[in-house]
Amino acid sequence: MAKDVKCEVNNCIFWEHGNLCGADEIYVVAQRGDRAHNSKETDCKTFKPADL
Repeated sequence: MAKDVKCEVNNCIFWEHGNLCGADEIYVVAQRGDRAHNSKETDCKTFKPADL
């Protein structure tokens, strides 16, 4: 399992200093079906917008 999960989406409530994800769990899905050929074909379902 990954020790540090990097995230550059700084308007997510789980974003932490150093571009780290502070969520307890990460949920990533393929945009179509259950397979992705590259990262552009995936979505992070853990994302929640922060109140900025």
